[in-house]
Amino acid sequence: MSMRGLKSLLLVPLLALLLCVSSAASAHRFHFGMTDISYNARTESTEIVHTYTAHDIDALLLNLYGRQFDLSDEEDQAVLRTYVERHFWLADKDGKKLPVRWVGMTADAQSVVIYQELPGTRLSTTAVIRQGMLVDFLPEQVNTVNLNEGGAVRSLTFMRQALEQRAR
Repeated sequence: MSMRGLKSLLLVPLLALLLCVSSAASAHRFHFGMTDISYNARTESTEIVHTYTAHDIDALLLNLYGRQFDLSDEEDQAVLRTYVERHFWLADKDGKKLPVRWVGMTADAQSVVIYQELPGTRLSTTAVIRQGMLVDFLPEQVNTVNLNEGGAVRSLTFMRQALEQRAR
């Protein structure tokens, strides 16, 4: 086989590989998070549920700590918990942070779901929301917070330019 034939033979798999890599990279161009906050009259607590793309959380932790994390491990969950508590919080009308409590989390190949609550506290106590999850790592990250107050749902959008917003 000539050198030209060999180059042509090698070029086809290389182009196919580049096409696959390009497709994979473009498959995840939009980075978003969803947070649902609602008052549960039965438990008399405000419940908070965050949902993020697992790939984004994995990449964040790898970038911050230089190693892979196993989010089924309690010690690795504690690292994520510290990050969440620094980047998401609620405050009252005087600017005092409300005591959001970590409940737990679940993770699978597609998503990471984080559960928090404000025990014995109505959603109406919240005056300011800070939702800065992942924006320090992914500048194009968009976080949506849905506030469910007795069936009436309002949505707020948080980006790098607007990490804090009034809840009312």
